[in-house]
Formats: sequence, C-alpha cells, structure tokens
Amino acid sequence: MLNADALKQLRQLKSEIKERKVVYSGTVKATNGRFGFVALDEGRDVFLPPEEMQKVLPGDRVNITEQEVEKGKTQGVVDELLETHLTTFVGRYLVKGKGHFVAPDTPGINRWIFIPPQERQGAEPGDFIYCQIHRHPFRDGKGQAKVLRVIGKADEPGIERALTLASFDLADTWPDPVRAQAEALSEDSLSAHIEGREDRRDQPYVTIDSPGTQDMDDALMATPNATGWTLSIAIADPTALIEPGSPAEEEAFNRATAIYFPGDPLPMLPEAISTRLCSLMPEVDRLALVCDLQVNNDGSLGNYHFRQAVIRSRGKLSYDLVAHLIEGREDDDIKALPEAVANSLDQLHQAATALRKWRAEHALLSADRPEFRLRLDENKRIRLIEPAIQNEAHRLVEECMVAANRCAADFLKRHGQGLFIQHPGLRDDRADNIRKLLESHAPHLAELDALSAEGFKVLMKQSETLASEVPVKAILSRQLARAELGFEAAPHQGMGLEAYTTFTSPLRKFSDFYVHRLIKSILWDTPMKALNAQQLEALQASQLRARQAANALETWLKSDYAKSLTPEPMAGTISRTLPSGFFVRLDSNGLEGFVSCKDLDGKYSFDPVTLRLIHNKNGRIFQLEQRVTVTFAGVDEERRQIHFTLVDAEAVGADGD
Repeated sequence: MLNADALKQLRQLKSEIKERKVVYSGTVKATNGRFGFVALDEGRDVFLPPEEMQKVLPGDRVNITEQEVEKGKTQGVVDELLETHLTTFVGRYLVKGKGHFVAPDTPGINRWIFIPPQERQGAEPGDFIYCQIHRHPFRDGKGQAKVLRVIGKADEPGIERALTLASFDLADTWPDPVRAQAEALSEDSLSAHIEGREDRRDQPYVTIDSPGTQDMDDALMATPNATGWTLSIAIADPTALIEPGSPAEEEAFNRATAIYFPGDPLPMLPEAISTRLCSLMPEVDRLALVCDLQVNNDGSLGNYHFRQAVIRSRGKLSYDLVAHLIEGREDDDIKALPEAVANSLDQLHQAATALRKWRAEHALLSADRPEFRLRLDENKRIRLIEPAIQNEAHRLVEECMVAANRCAADFLKRHGQGLFIQHPGLRDDRADNIRKLLESHAPHLAELDALSAEGFKVLMKQSETLASEVPVKAILSRQLARAELGFEAAPHQGMGLEAYTTFTSPLRKFSDFYVHRLIKSILWDTPMKALNAQQLEALQASQLRARQAANALETWLKSDYAKSLTPEPMAGTISRTLPSGFFVRLDSNGLEGFVSCKDLDGKYSFDPVTLRLIHNKNGRIFQLEQRVTVTFAGVDEERRQIHFTLVDAEAVGADGD
C-alpha cells in the first residue's frame, strides 16, 4: 500500500508526463475502411487505427497524441473529445442474436451501433430508421443510438426519396405557422397589392416552360424599336405577399431552394404561394417585378428600368410549341395564338439571337451538354430515361433570363449593395498543373494569366478550337472553382461577365427572393433586414445540402435502374478520370459508371497535368472525352455506384500526335 509521500510523487510524475506530452487538435476524417485520419489544425493528417476510430465519429473535433509504431511511422491516440457534430443519421435496423443494431447509411460510419431496448420505437428488421446518437463511443468504443422514427421498408414506393430527406435533414412538411400564413392568403390578398402598380394586363406577356411546370417565375414580351428591341421580363413577386421576417420567409431561408427530386419536387415556398397566388398562370392577374431593357441590334444592353406591375399572361406555352413557331411550322396550336402574342414571340427570338451572338463574342457560353429526363413508374422508380432536347425556345428563355440578371447585377453594383454570384474561374491550387499543361500542349497560351478574369476568358475561348489530341478545354473544365454568393460585385468568370446575380427565380431560390427585396428597397424605400456574413454562410450551406440531396437520390435511382441493363455493349465517353480508374457516360441514357484500373491489364499511372491514365509499359492511354465501349458489370450497393467493363476504346497517342 502506497503512503502519502508515494502517492504525491506519483501524482506529480503523471502531471509532469502530461505537461511534456504534445497534444494536437484536429477533425476526424473517415475512409471507406475501418481506419481513418485526423486532419490537424496545423495542416497535416495523422493516421487513426481501427481501435481508435471505434471511439470517434466523422467530423468529431478531438485532441490526439502521436505514438511511433515503427521507424518513421506514427499513429494517433485520441485523448479528448472536444465536440461532435454528427447527432442524427439514417440506417437499416438489424437484429443479430439478442442484439439490436442500426447499420448507418452514412459515409464513414463502418460499424453497427447498438440500440437499447427502450429506444427501438417498434422498428422491425430491415426497416430504414432515423436515429440519434444516444451515447457517444468515445469512452469505450461502444456507442449507442436511439430510433427517432421509422422511415419505412426497402420495398415501399418512394422509400428512396423519404430516406434521402431524412439523410439530409430536409423537411417534407410545413411548420404550423407557415401553413397558417399560406392558408390566410387569397386572391383578395393579391388584389390589395395591385393599387399603385403599373397596369400591364393588356400587354402580350407569355410564359414558356415545360408542360408540367406549375411554379412559373417568368413571363416575356418584346417589341421592336429604332435601335433594336425593348425586352420586358416579368418576374413573379412573392415578396409582395410575404412579410419580411414572417414564418414563410424564415422557412424559405432555411430551405434555400426548391429541390427538383425526380417525380416529386420539394418546394421552397408553400404550394398556395408558389403554384397558385404568385405563379404567373395564364388569364389571371398576377403581381410582378418587371425589368424593361433595351437590347441593341448588336446584342449589347442599353438602358433598363425596374417596375412593380400587375400582368395577365396570355398563355402558358411549351418549349416545343415556341420552337415550332421559330422553325416556321404552321400547326393548329400556332395558328391559334393571338396575333400580338405571335408577333411578340418573333421579336423575342430575334432579340435572343442578338443577345446570344453578343455573349459568344464578348463573354462565355456554356457548351450544350446532353441532358436526360427520368420517367418514374408507379413505384417511384425509374421506368425510362429519355433525352431532354434543348431547342431554340430553351435558348430564347435562357438569353432573356441572363440579360435580366445582368441588369439586376449592374443595378445593385451601382448602388453599392447586393448579393452577387462570384466565380473565380480556375482553382488556385491547380495553377502549376495548368501552366504545365499549356506549356506542353498550347505553348501560345502559356503566357496568359489564366487566373485573371480576362486571361481566363481568352483561354477558354481559344481552347475550344485548339488542335490537340489532349482535350485542353475538357481538362480546364475539370479544374474550375465553385461559384459562391458574396456581398461584393466580382467577376463571374465562368460566364465571362464583370458581375452577375440572379433574381429571375424568386419562387424557387431564396437568393433570388432576397435580391427582389434589395431592388425594391433601393427603388421604393421598402424596409428590409440585410443578411449578415453568418447568414450568408448558412444559406450557401443549405444550397449545397440541397444539391447533394438531389444528386444522392438521382444516383440511387439510377444505380437501381442500371440493374435492368442488358449485357450488350454500350457506347459512351470518358467523363472523369481518377488514379483508380475512369467514369464513362453512356450516349443512350446518360448513366455514368466506373471502370476500375484493377479490371484492366497491367498497371496505370495517373498524370495530374493531363488527367490521363497511362499504361506503365505499352503506353496505352485513357483520357477525358475519349470514346469507349463498355458493358454493365454490376452495382456497388454500398456506394450506389454503377460499374462497367471495358470492351473497346479509341486509340490515343502518347504524344498527342
């Protein structure tokens, strides 16, 4: 038995050891395996072995120490849990023997988590469940979860959507105050706001959209003048009916955007507002914020004005009908159009053509990429994938929206306030690789400052027609930074514009809704509370979460649909390359699948400059935009990733000649 002096000495020794111990703070990063890493605040990663990963969750903030396991190799030991962010997750309910568990459907949690008897909520084996961490595993590596609700069974129609909503913590119902606010609005509410607005109900505005669209944001009209056209873009005005700071506005901020899930969208605003009272439906009075702008004969923009107006759309026209009119067809639907509408559509087409020509010469146009439409069956799974053809009517609407948004950006910039979409062009961390790419394959462009707005614009334009077997334009496009929202006007390099914002989708995007408030506040001195930096960060995080949710559901549905593919060879194009293999996009349906280097003969090295995979011995190459033929090889159920087997590929020279 230790005496008092010995105990005192032992405590002092422990204290000295603790003081000498170097402790690092960082964030836990999971992998597909049982091991992980801690990304230290100082900028390096420390390996966490499986026994240490058992004590933490992805995203946890921890303090660790390092221990040497062999010469030159260290691993981390988790000393302290500072904070945890992963509180809820989804998974499948499993029973093994007498133990009840959840197998998380969350990247990075590669273990089952025990569910105590009192926390099971009647869940049955195989159910998808929404859970909360009940006991963090830090203390002994044995975490516990409790079931918050049962989502449903794997074979239930729409389970994919329900599980995606739960995975991303997205609400499918409206809070009671929002529902009450929406139900209190009526046509009388709308009529009360008409007084004082410019009356344009006799003018031939029309909406051009897909037949199934209900939340119609915009209506268009154009008239010729001595130097070009007067283009009038009427945008739905939900800010007139939704009071600042009201429950509906707060919920719209939280949702950030409507999410167009296949077959069943998740709206940003209640349907009473987005598809009825504010939607620019035909033959009813609707409130609008109108941008009238001069489009000159060369496609440049002249003066513009914003107006609060009331309009009465003359019709909801489909893209196909307008495209047929542009092509000069004379079917019954076109003949039935009022003369004023037909004339306006003709002028809209001429104005849009001029606008597009100007953008092609002075800015940047996005290349037309094949798009596909998912058709779902009664079980809400994909029945058919068919091409979504972009025609002249789509381009007409696009040019009108871009022109109106350019005016909004210019207006806010002139008044020194706003919310802008900033795009810095190429990623800073890829500058060296881009320089090497140009020096080797486009030396006449190597002196360009590719990170500047003007240099980037020249580079992207000239790379379109570059004669090289190395797909320079495609390689550059894989190195682009992500566009972000900002309070300051800054170039949108991806569009080749000095400043850009959007206000043309206020029923679908909160950022556009907010820009409406800004424009009206400046012009008509209406009260509003500006977003702060913290709110802007939250808004962007919500936008990102919405995109991730839409992608996750589409990926799940597509991976399930891929199981119906026949063993016949399919043509496609390499869309992305990685050190471990490459992705192929099929011509027929747009499905993307992975071809692993493990399934190819020999070993391949990845060139980060050209994004090529090159065989170490025979020099065979796989690169972006290369044509290949593949067959379906199965689906990785855990990653929901489609796998292909390579059948054939067009030859690519090692020297690009």
